[in-house]
Amino acid sequence: MLDKFKQTKYFPKVKETVPYKAVRFVYYRTKRIKKKIKKPFAKLYKFYMFKIRYPKLYKKYAKKPVDEKKIIFMEGRMKFITNSSEYIYNELKNNYSFDIHTHFLQMGFVKRKEYRSLCEAMIKDVATAKYVFMNDASNVFACLPLRKETIVTQLWHACGAFKKFGLSTADLIFGDDRKTQEKYPYHKNYTYVTVSAPEVEWAYTEAMNLKKNVAVGIGISRTDYFFDKDNINSAKAKMDKLFPQRNERKIILYAPTFRGRVAKAKMPNKLDTAKFYEAFKDDYILVFKHHPFVKEKVLIEDKYKDFAVDCTESMTIDELLCISDICISDYSSLVFEYSLFEKPMLFFAYDLDEYYDWRGFYYDYKDFVPGPIYATNEEMIDYIRNIDKHFDKQKVIDFKDKFMSACDGHATEKIMKLVFKDELVKYKK
Repeated sequence: MLDKFKQTKYFPKVKETVPYKAVRFVYYRTKRIKKKIKKPFAKLYKFYMFKIRYPKLYKKYAKKPVDEKKIIFMEGRMKFITNSSEYIYNELKNNYSFDIHTHFLQMGFVKRKEYRSLCEAMIKDVATAKYVFMNDASNVFACLPLRKETIVTQLWHACGAFKKFGLSTADLIFGDDRKTQEKYPYHKNYTYVTVSAPEVEWAYTEAMNLKKNVAVGIGISRTDYFFDKDNINSAKAKMDKLFPQRNERKIILYAPTFRGRVAKAKMPNKLDTAKFYEAFKDDYILVFKHHPFVKEKVLIEDKYKDFAVDCTESMTIDELLCISDICISDYSSLVFEYSLFEKPMLFFAYDLDEYYDWRGFYYDYKDFVPGPIYATNEEMIDYIRNIDKHFDKQKVIDFKDKFMSACDGHATEKIMKLVFKDELVKYKK
């Protein structure tokens, strides 16, 4: 009966007789009751895990002495070491004799039972670790009664201070309310939070509710990538191999942030490939790079395959930033990294007013971004056609000097000295 009912839901032409209407009533009524029952149990489960089980598990294993050689690298969502951590990870693994452990929690990508298992394995291991590196928020790690001997460095995955996050969003639509964030914080137990410049320390202190001097503007480790010419040459060779029909045409990179909440992240689809094709098919190619949280990608029609390409899976954002001639974004922090190249940026912010209400910014968007803001495809096309006349390079340089001043190709080295101090000498291979 239920199968037939579902048929009527998706195929309206099927006649809905009285029995089907009765089933529909029972189906939705049951659904509502289950939801009402499930909500208090979910709250109770969360309280038990974060306030009782996880802290108790940590205390049990923290009775053992700290292992001075043990370093934990923790990835909150991904199942591999991401570019936010890999420079420090590789440096320690290749040149030092520390005992390095990795934990990949895959939050939002695995079922609850597996996630819990991954979290508990991490907690047991962290309990005796001397050093911990992470690059994303974690309410599981934040709930632990961390011992004083452990040094925790939040490398963070983004540069600058653009979209609001953490406690900065407490009064906005995005994120949890202040009461929930204070009860179940995502940012706690940090010894250091490394950021791209002294200018933005205040924003991270506010968002993460940090004590004074925890946010340190000494640079973001992953930005060292952009100062290595071998990386740039390698990225160019990779693009030519993936897209040989480019034929030396310049690259327009479209790399917007996602819309909505993380679990149901969507890609904005207002950029008109057809119009860009007609305007620039002889001089440029158009490269799409979706945010990693986006599951449904924008499809490129076959007739544009010699002009447009989706490199979301085939190339990293760092590789694409190295080789792009123009970047179109909106509210993504990648514009901070791109400013290192002092190249043109456009901001396709057709939903700016809505985004202000949804999430907000640390600086006034219209005065802050280092390039023109547009709401239509036609405006962007006109700007690119006349880019030599319109591009204000000094504006990008000023932006870079303000928000990326500590990213100089030596950020990893500075972070290592901050965290390990004189201990590095002991473990040098």
